[in-house]
Amino acid sequence: MASFKPGGSPYPADGLVTVDHQMHHIEAIARQVADVDVPILLLGESGVGKGVVARYIHRFSARARAPFVDVNCAAVPRDLLESEFFGHERGAFTGAVQQQIGQFELAENGTIFLDEIGEMDPAVQAKLLHVLQDGELRRVGGAGTTKVQCRVIAATNCDLKDAVREGRFRADLYYRLAVIKLEIPPLRERPDDVVLLSRYFLGKYASEYRRPVPELPRSMEETFRHYRWPGNVRELENAIKRYVLLPDAAEICADLSESMDPHTNGTTAMVARVAGAEGPMSLLDIGAQAADEAERQAVVRMLEATNWNRKAAAERLNVCYKTLLNKLRRWEIDDRAPVWTLADR
Repeated sequence: MASFKPGGSPYPADGLVTVDHQMHHIEAIARQVADVDVPILLLGESGVGKGVVARYIHRFSARARAPFVDVNCAAVPRDLLESEFFGHERGAFTGAVQQQIGQFELAENGTIFLDEIGEMDPAVQAKLLHVLQDGELRRVGGAGTTKVQCRVIAATNCDLKDAVREGRFRADLYYRLAVIKLEIPPLRERPDDVVLLSRYFLGKYASEYRRPVPELPRSMEETFRHYRWPGNVRELENAIKRYVLLPDAAEICADLSESMDPHTNGTTAMVARVAGAEGPMSLLDIGAQAADEAERQAVVRMLEATNWNRKAAAERLNVCYKTLLNKLRRWEIDDRAPVWTLADR
């Protein structure tokens, strides 16, 4: 497991924040190729951490002391793409009142990270290929060429091979970029990282926002483990930011539960138990387990909302207090409650 100090850089001192074997494999390759000046293509869904891996590669390269320039290709207006990447000379077009240095020149001797490269206009793709092949560029409106020395790391959440087949992306540019190709798995495929990242972000943002570090309730960690995180690490990070600023675990878990796909998310724990059961199970048994799982989640959310006051939770759930205690014992979550108080007796 990588060690780190909460509130520090977006990655620990000696590695990525992960205990997942897939991510450790990516980390090992990244370290191996960091000092080799070849283009790298990072693949993966939005929010999986492609930018973090790109910065990690830059940090362990010989270019670490030079700039790391992050460019989102999808965020730049199409008519400004060429000028944004390669710069322009004064008078090159209406409004070009002075010379402007492009992102490639700003990344001189460092690394340029081209995020969402699948959205790049085909006309700019040809010029990018020229830069990769010859190591020089021509500013918009310029008469001569300028040498550039920078490492190129590109990223996309789309299938570039499909884009090549459909004529939306140049095949020669794809093969030039994909000298080293790393595919980052989504967060739902590395569940052991969920709690680790949660605790890391908790310390990081408590320090950044100068708030006391709130504890992550076990029920919240369990909800996080079962949730499929369609927004990946970015969604998890935002959930923890919200918790640091407004530490209402019940509300956050309720929001996640409401956004779950009932066919794949809300009954994850129940499905896992069914799959691991010995012998066949009837539909009645499966339905009973699904209902029990839904009931357990509702009870945990109510306990969080009442600060684990079991008597208040029983009243709000309109259930006998003794029945609630029996359920908690059956679900083996009695130890999650704080010390008994007079109001709870």
